[in-house]
Amino acid sequence: MSNKSEVDMKDVELNEVEQEKQPMTEGEAGNNYAISPVSEKNGIVKVKIPDEESKFTGLSKEELMKVAGTPGWVKVRWALLILFWLGWLGMLAGAIAIIIQAPRCKPLPEMNWWNYGPLYQIGDVNSFTKSSDLKGVAEKVQAMDELKVKGLIIGPIHVSSEDEPEELKLTEISKEAGNLIQFRELIKAAHKRGISVVLDLTPNYKGKEPWFADAVSTVVKLEPALMHWLEEGVDGFLFYGVEKVSTAAQSLWEDVEVLIHNQTESVEKKKRVLIGVTEQSSPDDVIAVLNKTGVDLLLTGALRSTSALDIAHTVDRLYSTYGQTRLAWNIGGRIAGHLASLVGFAKVKLSYLLLLTLPGTPVFNYGDEIGLQDNETKNPTMEWEDSQENLTVSKKDEMTTFRKFFKTVSEKRSKERSLQHGEYLPLFNSTSAMAYVRSWDQNERYLIALNWHLEETVTLHLKHAEIPDHATVVFSTSDDKRVDEVINLAQLEVKPEQGIMLKFPYTP
Repeated sequence: MSNKSEVDMKDVELNEVEQEKQPMTEGEAGNNYAISPVSEKNGIVKVKIPDEESKFTGLSKEELMKVAGTPGWVKVRWALLILFWLGWLGMLAGAIAIIIQAPRCKPLPEMNWWNYGPLYQIGDVNSFTKSSDLKGVAEKVQAMDELKVKGLIIGPIHVSSEDEPEELKLTEISKEAGNLIQFRELIKAAHKRGISVVLDLTPNYKGKEPWFADAVSTVVKLEPALMHWLEEGVDGFLFYGVEKVSTAAQSLWEDVEVLIHNQTESVEKKKRVLIGVTEQSSPDDVIAVLNKTGVDLLLTGALRSTSALDIAHTVDRLYSTYGQTRLAWNIGGRIAGHLASLVGFAKVKLSYLLLLTLPGTPVFNYGDEIGLQDNETKNPTMEWEDSQENLTVSKKDEMTTFRKFFKTVSEKRSKERSLQHGEYLPLFNSTSAMAYVRSWDQNERYLIALNWHLEETVTLHLKHAEIPDHATVVFSTSDDKRVDEVINLAQLEVKPEQGIMLKFPYTP
């Protein structure tokens, strides 16, 4: 490279720390730098530094083309190309293998809105709130939503007199219950929170029998009443004594069934539910009523038995016949009374655990979530936090504990697919205890163990191909089992009147 006659220079500014330093001159700079005499301002000196004397120069285009055509480079390019495509094909094959070998998710079962959470029955709106009307019910919708309730069963609220069919007005709300404006506000408030409203339209609800003697003429009045309430936004209907009316007026009842089910497809594709109530309790009798009446859900007396063996047999029989979308589980009800009065305080939490984990729809009476008891009537006044002045501290604490446990279990049910629509696997049953598993596809499994005995602790030796050796405590109705405690299932102790929920993961 030829030397240039003149050296290209760069300007560099140096901050001078010592303000007393004088400007540099050419004589002081040495032979390597050429310094321009400049005036100094504020301690800054300009120094010119020459550019590098040599530069790297790459191959020209012609040289590159000449090298690229040599046999060695051609072989290298082909080798790299082949390696690239082999690597790409290998990754593709690996991805396909992973997809094929990975366990496939099981398709979700067809579910209706009433299969997703508990239904809450308010048979007497006058006893439910201070205002004693439908307006008060609407104001408590938020409290129902906190319990993960999916449907309210209201009433009956229509005009009727005991055993007097001529006084029946199925489309008119009784003054004691409220008015149509309040009912519309209730529908609006409930739907806003995703809660459906079912209307109890049992005609002779003030009489000894749910239907008047002339069932045929009563059913004839039903059809226009059903259309009226459907237009008001009702999501379904409940009737007591369905087996009797379906026998006395079979063809007309079938028309009622068709009318409700034909209204199931609305703009939002929401189905309307037909619920029946019977006092039958044996599995065979319950199956017969379900088949005869065509109801979607049937409330029964099947779980009022004090024998765990009977309860386990009933659940097994009904589940094997219908699956779970047509099964409803209740203990109390508008006529039967409240849960705490039927099972006793000690078994209230155990009953929560049973109803909220069986395969089907749990149904509760108002106040069951706080252990409300019947008194001289089956419609005791509901106790709310703002109206408990006359209760003792211990009674308030008891109700709070019940509600907290109910809410916790109901929330767990609403989040877990295994509890919502999982398969039911019985593990153990005896006269006093039962145990079963709820599982769905690859989701976490839940094992429920219940002991109805008043005094004896039961030790369950649980072994099955579908369960592991150990499981973790999720809930216990008593304090002897700690949450997250790991339990040996071969030696699972369940104390008297205790219920336990445990969990374990899916293993392929």
